[in-house]
Amino acid sequence: VDAMRMVPLRVLMITASALIFATGFVVGGRLEPPVGAQGFTVVMDCGASSAPQLRTTLYFGLARPKGAVTELEWQLFLRDEVTRRFPDGLTVWEAEGQWRTPAGSIDHEQSKVLLLVHPDTAAARQSVQEVIETYRKTFEQESVLWESARVCVAA
Repeated sequence: VDAMRMVPLRVLMITASALIFATGFVVGGRLEPPVGAQGFTVVMDCGASSAPQLRTTLYFGLARPKGAVTELEWQLFLRDEVTRRFPDGLTVWEAEGQWRTPAGSIDHEQSKVLLLVHPDTAAARQSVQEVIETYRKTFEQESVLWESARVCVAA
């Protein structure tokens, strides 16, 4: 007899639990907007007193197959290739880079780091690529490391 009374109570508990779960699921789905796929476009709100720009940092190794890029060669490259493309300003500093060679040893190289802040336009991106290619060809470099990030610039 006790077993017969337990069946309706068990059914009632299961039904009540299912209803509570279903209600929470439906209400929760309406309160939270669905999450879509994240794109790669970033919309920046830089506020009223600043504007969105790109910060591009380039790393130029100074070693080459026969010797090194001299300070005079660097200054001429900076004047003739970089400044004419980015006349609004730039920052340069000296650095020492290191990397693992294919053989597994660690190599070091004196470098120049160039920081540019510029509009996010096709023309500016093309100018960055031209600076990289000119340096690679002129100074016999395998590559020039570069990175870009969106920044806000105060006027």
